[in-house]
Amino acid sequence: MTSLVEKWKKKYPKKFASEEDIFSSIQRGDRIFISTGCGEPQYLVQALAEYVSSNPRAFAEAQVMHVWSLGVAPYADEQFDYNFRHNSFFIGDNTRKSVNSGLADYTPIFLSNVPGLIASGRIHIDVALIQTSLPDENGFVSLGISVDISRAAIESASIIIAQINAKMPRVHGDTFVNIRDIDYIVHHDEPLLEYAPEVPGDVGQEIGRYVSRIVNDGDTIQLGYGSLPNAILYNLKNRRHLGIHTELLTDSMVELIKKGTIDNSRKNINRGKTVAAFCMGTLPTYQFINDNPLIDFRSIDYTNNPMVIASIENMVAINSALQVDLTGQSTAESIGSTFYSGIGGSADFMRGAVLSRGGKSILVVQSTAQNGAVSRIVPFLETGTGVTLNRGDIHYIVTEYGICYIHGKNIRERAMDLIGIAHPKFRPWLIEEARKLTLIYRDQAFISGDKGVYPERLETHRRTRTGFKLFMRPVRISDEDLIKDFFYSLSDQSLQRRFMTARKDVPHKMRQKFVVIDYTREIVILACIVKNDIEMVVGIGQYVKWEDRNYADIAFAVRDEYQGRGIGTVLLDYITALAKNEGLQGFTADVLGENKPMLHLFDKMGYHIDKKIEDGVYEYTITFGAGNGKKK
Repeated sequence: MTSLVEKWKKKYPKKFASEEDIFSSIQRGDRIFISTGCGEPQYLVQALAEYVSSNPRAFAEAQVMHVWSLGVAPYADEQFDYNFRHNSFFIGDNTRKSVNSGLADYTPIFLSNVPGLIASGRIHIDVALIQTSLPDENGFVSLGISVDISRAAIESASIIIAQINAKMPRVHGDTFVNIRDIDYIVHHDEPLLEYAPEVPGDVGQEIGRYVSRIVNDGDTIQLGYGSLPNAILYNLKNRRHLGIHTELLTDSMVELIKKGTIDNSRKNINRGKTVAAFCMGTLPTYQFINDNPLIDFRSIDYTNNPMVIASIENMVAINSALQVDLTGQSTAESIGSTFYSGIGGSADFMRGAVLSRGGKSILVVQSTAQNGAVSRIVPFLETGTGVTLNRGDIHYIVTEYGICYIHGKNIRERAMDLIGIAHPKFRPWLIEEARKLTLIYRDQAFISGDKGVYPERLETHRRTRTGFKLFMRPVRISDEDLIKDFFYSLSDQSLQRRFMTARKDVPHKMRQKFVVIDYTREIVILACIVKNDIEMVVGIGQYVKWEDRNYADIAFAVRDEYQGRGIGTVLLDYITALAKNEGLQGFTADVLGENKPMLHLFDKMGYHIDKKIEDGVYEYTITFGAGNGKKK
């Protein structure tokens, strides 16, 4: 390859000018574009800074523009404020202080829109500083790991300055540029910037485990960077035939490609190809994507185009946020007047996924920040906070405390769902604030502390004797509307049998007693049919411990149209197992004499039963233990 470089040096000697001659072509007020992330031409940027240090009046107020800087960013330093003004479409760690102190600028924009703005001239690029692979025998270099906005920048720039680097992989797709179209070339080989995977902690792994429940075999996925996406991808290792259409390619994605989890075989567009706009990873990933026909890098106005994303069937966009409020608004860019990152591509992908046939948008949020000192779930976003995703952009929100689905739900339902997956220590505060703001019922009950923490360990799947598949789980505080739908589906007769009285309604105050419970002294189990991620409650079983004896009072109800299919039996068997694990001696129950199905259900349990009838009501005492078959 070195000989090829020499070949092109001989053909285009003026392109290989001295660095001083190259940088002297930059004029005052020019707009300078720099490649993204790990694709940043470090040597070029440092050489430019050294040139300015030696020639402090060489030019003034050149605007430096890029998506995201991971490497050296001297142009953001105060010492260069005469020469440079930094303007970023996404704020990184090394430029955040400059932006928030007023020394640099941030342009909020959907990344998919940036190439169009450049092409239209609304964002003019005078000089593009890029990093490429070495040229091949035909004079083509590859943009390698940073195509994203680089393609649009070089097509519009008046001057293109390229650092050619033997370490840059040749990546397939819309990455190739002929050196005849490059104005200046600096040959400098150096290791590419690397973005090492963050090791997920326990919180990240819990979030990843929940997200894995939502992602199905054959889905096409998009994720961002950081420990949460790594945890999510780790938990997807047992999925099959996943596809990738993403802005960012990471080490964790490449690992799943190597394992065969990601094969892109079910994508309806770009089948067989992993599509991305740029890569932030480590050397093994760069080596894997080098000259790999399975990898296709495209400009960001393609990868992030919501219309393209919407055309991908079963597209699942997974993005994180700094904060989300109880109405479903979230921010990934700022809190109050403090800027942290940027709009980036999350809105592009989330909106595209919402429009995709079978698509899903998933927002992942750690429940707390600042080592647990503050809640990331808040009543309302603080004044000045940028709303990255609005109330219609999100299907699922996931924390380490569970999953909630908010799409199509009203504000009260959303608020209760989100409170249910907030950190337990902040739930009382959120309930109180939501009451004050009338986001939820003013008399909404709540149980704080461990007593009110949802016991996920009790979730299970069961089949009835007729082969009916049921998802059995404890009730959540956010299930009031599910409970309402269930009770109002019952016939008058079934409602009377359940409540032992003739009634036509189950009002809010009564429903609260079924969903706001102390899990240490009572349990409510829902038997659900799940179709397209939608739960329908077909049966409810409940027991409440007696305070003065080691028994619990038990009650059941099954939707009329599902009675006789074994659902009551499965509920009773499961609740009995839970009660025995709790060390209870047995159950008590009151059953109307006319309720023949329930009488039969209890009588066939096989435990010692004492029962008596009074005023048409059977009073049962069912004792677990050795007295099987004995009845009185």
